[in-house]
Amino acid sequence: MIAQTPPNGLVESADGTPIAWWETERPDAAGVLDPATPAVVLVHGATADHTAFRAVAPRLAQHRRVISIDRRGRGASGDRPPYAIEREYEDVAAVVDWLAAATAWPVDVLGHSFGGRCGLGAALLTDHLRRLVVYEGAPAPHGQAFQDPDLLARLDALAARGDLDGVMATFMGEVVGLSPPEVEAYRAAATWPVRAAAAPTAIRELRAEAGRDAAAEHFAEIRIPVLQLVGGASPDIFTAGTRELDSLLPDGRLISLTGQKHAAHHTSPAIFVAVVEGFLAERDTIAP
Repeated sequence: MIAQTPPNGLVESADGTPIAWWETERPDAAGVLDPATPAVVLVHGATADHTAFRAVAPRLAQHRRVISIDRRGRGASGDRPPYAIEREYEDVAAVVDWLAAATAWPVDVLGHSFGGRCGLGAALLTDHLRRLVVYEGAPAPHGQAFQDPDLLARLDALAARGDLDGVMATFMGEVVGLSPPEVEAYRAAATWPVRAAAAPTAIRELRAEAGRDAAAEHFAEIRIPVLQLVGGASPDIFTAGTRELDSLLPDGRLISLTGQKHAAHHTSPAIFVAVVEGFLAERDTIAP
């Protein structure tokens, strides 16, 4: 199992929920950080926590301050009912605003999957978000959905029986698109117990993402630069949704990661970071 370390701090969201954050040690920092060093907030996807970026955070930290968070409802972060996707948007915006105030510089955000959706929502709430990277976090394309009532009913039934392993396996197979052998290989990973424990949060997120923000048009007013990443071997629904949103963004661009699926930040961290860093470094010298 992945070792959990205490967070470096907590940021209070708009509804009072504490959001835990960790800062990745910079290899050349020696404990001293230049105030002008650009910062990026990493926002994980469904069932994950801040450790989801363990392969790429140290690489990103070579050039920037890296803050990873636990989204609400898992890890060291708090939670508060009733759940709504808007609270997740507010969580990311609160962390961005806190970090921008602490550094006196605008902040970048990198979100994976549902974490990317949270980043999109946060971009509508704060003026302190400079650039946004969304890895397969766009809404489903028009007329489609990432889930159906039958899937949600089955996930609910598994959760009610306490079969979190089943919730996780079903989610990864039917929503993320992993093949049965890929799911079994994932079961052997050290991260599986952590993610299975958080699997019920994926059910509420599936319901939330199909609500009022299910249409790409909701995010068409985002004016900051947005890079969307999609795996070249990912399910068509991810690719189509990403392209649909990209067509609406005033300053969007899209990169397909050849041969990758939904987890290039694990399977090809060097390639992933090179693409992300190239985008984030384009305008690192702007004034605060």
